[in-house]
Amino acid sequence: MSDKPVETHVPNFIPIVAGGVSGVLTRFICQPLDVIKIRFQLQVEPISKRSMGSKYQSMSQALPLIIKEEGVKAFWKGHVPAQMLSLTYGVIQFGVYECMVQKSREIPQFADKKGKVEFVCGFIAGCTATILSFPLDIVRTRLVVQGNEKVYVSTMNGLKTIVKEEGFRGWWKGLTPTLLQIGPLSGLQFAIFHFLKRKLNDVEWLGDKGSLTVSGTMVAGSVSGFTAKIITYPMDLSRKRLQLQGFQRARIGFGKNFLCSSLTTCLSETVKEEKLLGLFKGLMPSLLKASIVNALIFTFYEKTHSILCDLYEIPK
Repeated sequence: MSDKPVETHVPNFIPIVAGGVSGVLTRFICQPLDVIKIRFQLQVEPISKRSMGSKYQSMSQALPLIIKEEGVKAFWKGHVPAQMLSLTYGVIQFGVYECMVQKSREIPQFADKKGKVEFVCGFIAGCTATILSFPLDIVRTRLVVQGNEKVYVSTMNGLKTIVKEEGFRGWWKGLTPTLLQIGPLSGLQFAIFHFLKRKLNDVEWLGDKGSLTVSGTMVAGSVSGFTAKIITYPMDLSRKRLQLQGFQRARIGFGKNFLCSSLTTCLSETVKEEKLLGLFKGLMPSLLKASIVNALIFTFYEKTHSILCDLYEIPK
């Protein structure tokens, strides 16, 4: 994602390796936030201290409750498929993005359309990575929400059980809202990050000889993640709820189960049962996670990319 000169060709393996490294490191650090976010999204009851019937009422209440009931290990439930997902997604997303951006630089008409090019490339890269890694996302989500009574005991067991009980279509539940969310989300993340990257180069404590410092990269990544998540959040909530259909038995003790069969029914039933604010349930941990994840993933990516370019003596 570095803004490299037109004549510089970066080998394809560099963004692929950098994307994989950034995905794995970021996932390990941020997994607990993801667990809380998913559980908030799937809870039908209000997330409020005034709601006595709600299992999770706030982040400060949810953290000790999860530890008490399931132990600290609960925050890394589904971590193996999550890491497989992050590695696969990061490799494909950054690899496709960089390849498309480099190709676009060969087209003179795109020279003054950097923002639009970055959005479109990010959009396509995000959708491609999502389609190819989606079964892992399904299993990861279900492993996170199951309680102490295990329905799936491993990633492979989860994949096989889904096929046995729901057919291969079960691997793709929630794909449509996911693409509708991830496409714009990924496009906005890349476009906003690179826009801020160009602007922040002129800020003394964030820029350093034409490139961002670690602080600058983290600021740009955090703002891009925060902004993109707010815009696309209702689709994120819908896709998680759709992914859980057919797996409700694992949520016994977690409150009321949400039933829906499509994106439109998911959105309409959410508004009907939980009002308009229901579309933004779990927004706070999601924004916190998005800000931290984007700050880390872009920083790890940029630094790994820079190290590899230096190692192979490639101009940046």
